Amino acid sequence: MADPSSYRPKPGQIPDSPGVYRFRDEHRRVIYVGKAKSLRQRLASYFQDLANLHPRTRTMVTTAASVEWTVVSTEVEALQLEYSWIKEYDPRFNVKYRDDKSYPYLAVTLNEEFPRVQVMRGAKRKGVRYFGPYGHAWAIRETVDLMLRVFPVRTCSAGVFRNHVQKGRPCLLGYIGKCSAPCVGRVTPEEHRELAEEFCDFMAGRTGTYIRRLEKQMMAAAEEMEYEKAARLRDDIGALKRALEKNAVVLADATDADLIALAEDELEAAVQIFHVRGGRVRGQRGWVTDKVENVDTAGLVEHALQQLYGEESGDAVPKEVLVPALPEDTGAVTEWLTGRRGAAVSLRVPQRGDKKALMETVERNALQALGLHKTKRASDLTTRSRALEEIAEALGLDSAPLRIECFDISHLQGEDVVASMVVFEDGLARKSEYRRFQIKGFEGQDDVRSMHEVITRRFKRYLAEKDRTGEWIGGDDPVHEALEDDGRPKKFAYPPQLVVVDGGQPQVAAAKRALDELGIDDVAVCGLAKRLEEVWLPHEDDPVVLPRSSEGLYLLQRVRDTAHDFAIRYQRSKRSKRIRTSPLDAVPGLGETRKQALIKHFGSVKRLRQATIEQICEVPGMGRKTAESVVVALAQTAPPAPAVNTATGEIIEESDGGSTT
Repeated sequence: MADPSSYRPKPGQIPDSPGVYRFRDEHRRVIYVGKAKSLRQRLASYFQDLANLHPRTRTMVTTAASVEWTVVSTEVEALQLEYSWIKEYDPRFNVKYRDDKSYPYLAVTLNEEFPRVQVMRGAKRKGVRYFGPYGHAWAIRETVDLMLRVFPVRTCSAGVFRNHVQKGRPCLLGYIGKCSAPCVGRVTPEEHRELAEEFCDFMAGRTGTYIRRLEKQMMAAAEEMEYEKAARLRDDIGALKRALEKNAVVLADATDADLIALAEDELEAAVQIFHVRGGRVRGQRGWVTDKVENVDTAGLVEHALQQLYGEESGDAVPKEVLVPALPEDTGAVTEWLTGRRGAAVSLRVPQRGDKKALMETVERNALQALGLHKTKRASDLTTRSRALEEIAEALGLDSAPLRIECFDISHLQGEDVVASMVVFEDGLARKSEYRRFQIKGFEGQDDVRSMHEVITRRFKRYLAEKDRTGEWIGGDDPVHEALEDDGRPKKFAYPPQLVVVDGGQPQVAAAKRALDELGIDDVAVCGLAKRLEEVWLPHEDDPVVLPRSSEGLYLLQRVRDTAHDFAIRYQRSKRSKRIRTSPLDAVPGLGETRKQALIKHFGSVKRLRQATIEQICEVPGMGRKTAESVVVALAQTAPPAPAVNTATGEIIEESDGGSTT
């Protein structure tokens, strides 16, 4: 525990201007980021009698070993820089809202020639129009199914679309009228794009225009005694109204607004957001966070706004943002939101009427979410604590292994040998610290030797980091790699209390030998063999057998299986890249555009191999010198004989991509 007076800046050294400050611990990791109108006044508040500080603030300043700051011109710049640093450094003492799930959006890919309607999750892409988020993907599919009667926009994937282009006939949706079948030319690209834009307009809340237009068309068809057309239009109107019923009107003035409500106690806070567009609730989402810093409701609101709009721009930021309490720097936050939107944004607390009533509904959702989270977490914490205690007892550890790292080796018949490292902290996966390795020290299949190499490389990085920060003075040949001195957490800087390897005695012995060679004696090692789920320890002839009902065994299995799956995915991705290589890759100066032109002209690499130099020169953009290089490269990679499928007797044709598999 550090004494804050040991790193307190000298009087007059801190500027009296807006800025952002960072506290770092003894390992140079950033543990807290904050902003202030006056850096001098704010930082002085941390260096007072510890008894007067909030317990969380006291823990932070005694964990820290240094403080630094950056001066900015305005409070808006401070807000932007604070958000960037919190996202970059992931400080442990800052409030960070975590999505309790990956919310699905209804997306329209307007960046494609034929826009597609689909369910999307994850980061937003440029040129895609999003609606939501929704609580469940099935809710999106139900809405889309109703609306495709009126707006028959493409919903198929790119592969299915290309397949039907080649077949020259549409899919089932095209036959039943729920797709305009652009794949077979029933509509032009312009007509299909107009359909997609009308779909977006309807989803954005401009619904009355389309329903009134359909009603007029229905009445006109009935007057002209086109009853089948009138009936179809009647059904279309009914489908749109049913889609609208799924999002009831909550604000009569067709408001576009986001309502943010909080439920909190001394330790945790839950935030709920309702996205209202055109007066209707179009989406809902929520987060829960630990209150690791001393922060009030206004501060939580500010953090929520940063999380919600930090990566958004344009219409994704609504005209109104309704909150339970205004942030301390309301003007700066409002200016920041206005900059993100590109137009004026109103940030306020609703006082009366429909908006106040809807805010109360959002608050009830936040209270329910916090209660549900507490119920789940109580159970989870108890289970995880018991699992870690059982592991510590079974392996003879002095304390529970709060950080566990697991390593696994993967290959396919000795090729594409890779390894994975997964990290579990407090019994939970920490995906941001997963790592992948390529085996570089040798060729071929040797799991034991591979494990030794990976453990050595991982802990050399750890020792190099300790040497760099001055915590440890290195040996004769420390490994100094390119590590930024900026406190970023996603490095090999944190040692585990327990290393788990996927395997038995040989793999455990290799891992232990690697640690011994590096002089590391404070990290426990064990292995989990798949066959009988036995736990192997170094220098022990008999395994440790945990009961099948043991929470400790279940946690070790989950760690081991996660490492195995992570390694398998990496190995498969490397194999796929290797298989996708083409003989044309060896031709100097031949880029992707001309490669595709050659394959498109000749149909396959096999036919290209049979072509003459003059025939290759007929391809647009191909000169004689390049054509000669293509002929030479293909001649060097020509297969000695046709490949034969021994099961069927068929000759395996060369694929259009170039290589045979």
